[in-house]
Amino acid sequence: MKQLGVLDSAFINLEHPNTPQQIGGLGIYDPSTAPGGFVRFKQVIESFERRLNKFPMFRSRLVHTPGDIDRPYWVADANFDVEFHIRHIALPQPGDWRQLCILVSRIHARPLDMARPLWEAYIIEGLDNIDGVPPGGFAIYTKMHHSLVDGAGGASFMSAIHDLEPDPVAIEEAAEPILVDAQPSRLHLLSNAAINNVKNTAGLAKGSVNLVRDLGKLALDIRREKVPAPSIQAPKTRFNQPVGPYRVFDAAEFDLEDVKFIKNAANAKVNDVVLTIVGEGMRRYLESKGEAPEEGSLAANVPINLRTRRGETGDNNQVGAVFISMRTDVNRLFERVQAVNEASREALEFGEKSPLSDALKAAGVLAPVLTKPLVRTYINRQMGQMMPASVSTVVSNVAGPPFPLYSAGAEMVRYYGMGLLTPSIGLFHLCFTASGVMTLSFLADRDLMPDPAFYRECLNSAYQDLLAEARTAQAKIDKQSAAKSAAPKKAAAKKATPKKAAVKKAAVKKPAAKKAVAKKSVAKKSVAKKAAAKKAVANAPTSAASDSTTVDASQSAGKVANGAAEMTQGSLIN
Repeated sequence: MKQLGVLDSAFINLEHPNTPQQIGGLGIYDPSTAPGGFVRFKQVIESFERRLNKFPMFRSRLVHTPGDIDRPYWVADANFDVEFHIRHIALPQPGDWRQLCILVSRIHARPLDMARPLWEAYIIEGLDNIDGVPPGGFAIYTKMHHSLVDGAGGASFMSAIHDLEPDPVAIEEAAEPILVDAQPSRLHLLSNAAINNVKNTAGLAKGSVNLVRDLGKLALDIRREKVPAPSIQAPKTRFNQPVGPYRVFDAAEFDLEDVKFIKNAANAKVNDVVLTIVGEGMRRYLESKGEAPEEGSLAANVPINLRTRRGETGDNNQVGAVFISMRTDVNRLFERVQAVNEASREALEFGEKSPLSDALKAAGVLAPVLTKPLVRTYINRQMGQMMPASVSTVVSNVAGPPFPLYSAGAEMVRYYGMGLLTPSIGLFHLCFTASGVMTLSFLADRDLMPDPAFYRECLNSAYQDLLAEARTAQAKIDKQSAAKSAAPKKAAAKKATPKKAAVKKAAVKKPAAKKAVAKKSVAKKSVAKKAAAKKAVANAPTSAASDSTTVDASQSAGKVANGAAEMTQGSLIN
C-alpha cells in the first residue's frame, strides 16, 4: 500500500465530468511481423497480462480515506481482471480515418471507473480504408488516469504493453509472484490520516514560508534583470471558453527529417518548430472564423519535466508548466521560429527559477474533503474566465523510442498521443516522434472546434509553408557561404595578376634599353672615325707623291666613313 504524492493527488481532486483527468494514446500495428503473420484477440490479452505482471501500479486501485480527510492510497487489487480493462471492437464500414477519430474521441471523453485500476485499452479492427495502415492492421487505444503517469513517465505504460521482440514468448522468462495488498481497515486509514495531518500542517506552514521567500527572490531577480520577466498578456480566443464533456480528435503527420532541417536552418529546436506550426495553424483556423486577434500573440502552456529540479521521487507525476508566446505577431514563418526560440529560452529560464511552474500542486496540498468542493465550484461557475493569462492551448512534446516496439508480435508503425482539457483551455496538442515520423495530434472540445479535419489542414498548410521558407532561407545561406569561400581565391588570383604584368613589362623594357645603349655606342664610334679621317687629310704633303697619297688617303677615309655609315644604319634597322 502506497499513499499518493501531492501532485498525484491533485489530479484525483481535479476530476470532473466535464474535464476527466486522463491521457491516452492511439497506436497502429502491422500484424505481418507476428508469428504466422496474424494476431488474435486472445493473444493480445495474454500479452497484456504477461507484461502487466511486471508493473504492479497498473494492477492497483484507489482506496480513499474515510471522509476524504487525507490523500488516498494505491492498493494492489486482489480482484484484478485484465479482461475487464481490454475491450475488442471494430469500425463500421467503410472503416476510414474519420470514423476512427470519432470513435476514439468518444471513448476518450468517458471518465474512467474510479473503483478499478485506472486504465483501459481497446483493440480496434476494421481499419480497411485508412492510408498507411498495412493489410490486416489494427489499432490499440489506451487511456490512463494522469495520477498514474505524467508525460515524461508515460513511457512506463508503453513499456507495460510492448515488447522489444516480435516473438517474446519464445524467450524463457522466470515466473514472478503477483503480490496483492489486503484491504486496509478504517481504523488503520484514520490513524494514518491523523498522523499525516499533523505532518501536512507543519509541511504546509513550511511550504508557505518557502513560497513567499521564493516569490520575493524571483521578483528581485526580475527587477535586477537576472531573470527575464514573462509576458502573460495574450489575446483570448474561442478556446478560452468553458469546456464541455464532448471531444474531437485528429492528427497531422510530418517527416521528421524535414522538421530537423527546419530546426537546423533556423538554429533552433524541434519544440520551437512545433510551436510555430501550432501557432500558425491556430491563427489560420481563427482567421477562417473571423476571430483572428488583431494584435498580440497567441500563447501556449508547455509542460516541463521537474525531475531535473527535484530529482527522482516516489511520485508518479513530476510535471510543471511554463507560459510561452508562439509569436504569431511575426509574419514570416521562418523568422518566427527564431523568435519562438528566444521566447522559449526566456520562458524556460523563468520556469526553472519560479515556484509558479508547479502551481498545480496547490490542488493536492489540502485534504480532498476541502479541495474537491473548491474544484467543483471553480468549474461549475466558470471561474477560469477570470484568469489574467489567456493561454489558448497546451503543447506537449514526447520523444518516442528509437527502436521498434511490438504488441502480441505486431509492430507499432504509428502512435498518436492524447492529452486532457482543463476548464479554460479547450485545445491540447501532443507531438510524438518515432520511426522517422512526427505525429502532431490534437484533442479539443467539440463545441469549440466542430470541424477538426479543417484544423488538421490548417496545421498541414502551416507546415508546408514553413518548410518552403526554410528551404529558401537555407539556399540563400548556402549561396552566401559559397560566395564567401570563393572570395579569398578570387582575391589571391587578382593579387597575382599585377605581378605577372609587371614582370612582363620589365621583360619588354629590358631589350629596348639594351638596343638604345648599342645605338649610342655605334654613333660614338662613327663620329670618332670621321674626325680621324679629317685629321689625316689635313696633314697630307703637297707634292705629286703627296697628291697621290692624299687621293689614296681621301679615298680610304671615304671608305671608312661609308662603312661606318652602313654599320650605323644596320644598327638602327636591327
